[in-house]
Amino acid sequence: MKILDRYIVLTVLASVALVMTVLLVLGALFLFIGQQDDIGVGSYGTTDAAWFVLLNLPQQAWELLPIAALIGALVGLGSLARGSEIIVMRASGISTWRLAASALLAGVILIAVEVALGEFLAAPLQQAARQLKAFDKFTDVSFGGAGGAWVRDGNLILNVARQSGERQFGGMLVFELSPEHRLRAMGRAARATAVEAQKWVLSDYVESRFTRERVLTRASGERVLASNVSAEFLGLAVADPRLLETRTLWTLISYYRANGLDARPYEFAAWSRVARTLAIGFAVLLAVPFVLGSLRAAGAGTRTLLGLGIGVIFFLMQRLIESGTVVFELDPVVLAWLPTVLLGMVALTLLARAR
Repeated sequence: MKILDRYIVLTVLASVALVMTVLLVLGALFLFIGQQDDIGVGSYGTTDAAWFVLLNLPQQAWELLPIAALIGALVGLGSLARGSEIIVMRASGISTWRLAASALLAGVILIAVEVALGEFLAAPLQQAARQLKAFDKFTDVSFGGAGGAWVRDGNLILNVARQSGERQFGGMLVFELSPEHRLRAMGRAARATAVEAQKWVLSDYVESRFTRERVLTRASGERVLASNVSAEFLGLAVADPRLLETRTLWTLISYYRANGLDARPYEFAAWSRVARTLAIGFAVLLAVPFVLGSLRAAGAGTRTLLGLGIGVIFFLMQRLIESGTVVFELDPVVLAWLPTVLLGMVALTLLARAR
């Protein structure tokens, strides 16, 4: 049976690799087209846009692998079905569950690839791409460090924790330096909103201003801050929770819980990464009952369309649930696992009914 397992695994992996190549080429093309409005801003040129796309490919591969696994498994196993190879296997006494187990071996390998992409390649390369783009487009400011984005704009040093909207950030620290680089004032805002090109409104702002004799404290209120730092720049600098590695997310969750802060976006992102990784195995299993049933004699185009449709539904469900978790204060752990659990139930049910 080892020869048969190896044959099925290689067939599925080859099909997944082919589908992934096509999806990545299309994704890279659309991403490069999306960079055209930024080319020519600052020192950001065509070569920089090409590097930006190249560095984003591992992240795209990580996001697309569950869909590619489903389509690839449908195409690969479907080719075996059309060539009557699966019929010969079944006639020799191999059960549906034994075929599913062989296909699942390919799913386990794909899960390992997904973990390697998500935890070691995608996040650091995408962050490097965002930083390189920020440096090229905005030559008058700079940022660095961890713990959000640290940005220097003249005598101001700003730190933002995370982006909560297109022009809004969840918290900002403001450090004001004197011309002699001495700390003149330090403030903290619960929310920062970009209202104009060079103007920010800081809500629930408290400030401590340092003089030679004493420290002056400003009560909570609102401050209008003039800065050359734009919301677009900070959006490039601040990482979305969905793009962080799992180990980084768990660190942030522990920090937010210890400080009594809302950790639900990070909890959902962490559990969603785990769930969508395991969903690859169920996606491969889902292909088995389809190729044994109604799609046995169907063409590759039909199987590809079916896999793409199921993948899009899975993707949209994840995004919809993510929004509901934050807006309606729902349990992030349960909702993060919901799409994967539904996919697994469908796959196992169809497998049990397959003949």
